[in-house]
Amino acid sequence: MIEMKLSDLAENKAVKVELDGRDICVVRQGSEVFAIADLCSHAEASLSEGDVTTGRIECWLHGAEFDLRSGEAVTLPASAPIETYSVSIEGNTVRIG
Repeated sequence: MIEMKLSDLAENKAVKVELDGRDICVVRQGSEVFAIADLCSHAEASLSEGDVTTGRIECWLHGAEFDLRSGEAVTLPASAPIETYSVSIEGNTVRIG
């Protein structure tokens, strides 16, 4: 499990963290925080380097977009979903994993 401060997460800015040897992409949108695998299912590029829009993150390499809540690929060229991780928020503490 990872613990981080909510106040350290900038709005709509992806951050890469490590959980049990896996790279995780963490995104804050409003009062919600999402955690997904930091690896595009199409080209294995780091998603934390991509642009964040409402409810989605775009892979910087080929433009595939993924739903932050479900991990589903929502635009081509990606078609396979990516893994999502549980997130809980208590006060200013965010727990992932």
